Amino acid sequence: MLSRVNRVGIISLFFCFLILVGCQFGESTEEKMYNHLEEAVALEDQFREQQEPLAKAEKKEQGLYDEIVALSMDEFDKIKSLSEEAEALTEKRLEYLNNEKESIDKAYEEFENTKELSEDLEGEVQKSANTLIEKMDKRYEAYQTLYKEYKAAIELDKKLYSMLQDKELTLEQLQEQIKSVNDQYTKVSEQKEKFNTYTTEFNEAKKAFYKAAELNVNYGE
Repeated sequence: MLSRVNRVGIISLFFCFLILVGCQFGESTEEKMYNHLEEAVALEDQFREQQEPLAKAEKKEQGLYDEIVALSMDEFDKIKSLSEEAEALTEKRLEYLNNEKESIDKAYEEFENTKELSEDLEGEVQKSANTLIEKMDKRYEAYQTLYKEYKAAIELDKKLYSMLQDKELTLEQLQEQIKSVNDQYTKVSEQKEKFNTYTTEFNEAKKAFYKAAELNVNYGE
């Protein structure tokens, strides 16, 4: 039986929703930054919405792969049919991934509005805002790399399923492709860890900024 292909799902981000309590006449720089931060959270809704269908597609694809590797070459017609179905699922995963990226990009574009505003701050508030911006920049950069690595993994999966539809495929070719797939998912896993870390650090920096800015904020779960 062929070795099983590793599957590593892409990370799902959970932002805390923040509710600003109380109002003042006009908006301070801190409040303007808050509004941009909250709009960025809202713009990542699509990112979060892609997690469930992406996970379902991954699970279904893995099930098909498990079926394929349990078959013998005497059942090639079945192998070909299942491989075609699995290959189609890689296209769906790529679609979900691209939707995810679009959401992240739009949210970051909104977040960038805070950078110019932060220049009007002073003291500890400005320092905490700068830390917040630094963490978000690193988080965004980590996601771009994560997207690149995960997209490459999907493309390798797609090639694997295409190869499985070739009756002339040799065991050596198959083993080489499976190794490439597994190596790529290792890269995905490593990059996912980085993205997780920067996400946690960003959320902590955001709370620190609100505290330094003396904004009366309630943190929802």
